[in-house]
Amino acid sequence: MTQEFYSNGKLLVSGEYAILDGAQGWAVPTKFGQYLRVTKKTSQNLFWKSLDHKGKIWFEGIYKTEPLEEVESSHPDTSKMLLKILSEAQRLNTDFLHSTQGYEIETELTFPKDWGLGSSSTLINTIAEWADVNAFELLAATFGGSGYDIACAQHDHAILYKLKNKRPAVEEIVFNPHFKDRLYFIYLNKKQNSREGIAAYRQRKIDKNALIEQITEITQEMVSSTALDDFNRLLALHEKTLSEVLGIPTVQERLFSDYFGKVKSLGAWGGDFVLATGNENTTDYFMKKGYETIIPYSEMVLA
Repeated sequence: MTQEFYSNGKLLVSGEYAILDGAQGWAVPTKFGQYLRVTKKTSQNLFWKSLDHKGKIWFEGIYKTEPLEEVESSHPDTSKMLLKILSEAQRLNTDFLHSTQGYEIETELTFPKDWGLGSSSTLINTIAEWADVNAFELLAATFGGSGYDIACAQHDHAILYKLKNKRPAVEEIVFNPHFKDRLYFIYLNKKQNSREGIAAYRQRKIDKNALIEQITEITQEMVSSTALDDFNRLLALHEKTLSEVLGIPTVQERLFSDYFGKVKSLGAWGGDFVLATGNENTTDYFMKKGYETIIPYSEMVLA
């Protein structure tokens, strides 16, 4: 018998960086995610296989379970991180993998790995479900971060997310303005390392309380916007605020200064997806710029 677990991918629409320090951010679960399938075996080993969105194997490993250690793997760095996740799950649940039971594990992404939609967070959440442990605690012990991505993995609707006394506070919301069909997600053909982006943010000397207050206010106005002009103004204000904090130009200034709508970075600045407001000419504009992955809001976001 095979157990199957599934976690949603994520995009952080507002609150990037500041969400780490307690600002409220707006995040959306995506229609793309990751499966984890667990089949019990008579062998005492754990056989791991990871598939990409095309069903192609991109990682394989064999592990002993008592004690938990690698026998062999196709990629040492990936194997090291996987062992860390499994070991921390064991620490959080002492019954997990402590038996003579063997397993065959298969993970499968439904989006390209380099899209930055949460290949790590979806893995953490599915392993946490399998191990029966708290996914936020497992994230903190492995990759770290605010945890909004774990919240997206677990929720099927857009959320407002913040850290309150260092604990996640999640509120499901409905975002359904009349201009939703004029929102697009564009992949910048470059995966961004969020840990590097966070490290750079941490080095900046800023008034965090003022930033938290401003970003939270922008977030709340964004999700309640009923007019595209207001939404565009808020996107620009969010970008300007973070640009000043990070000391780097906005993505629109760098790449799309001639675009007729507004463009906002999502997550760590410099890669992955951006959000653009536009119209029937949006796809043509970005295609001519060399960006071929252009996904309308309704095709990306779960709800």
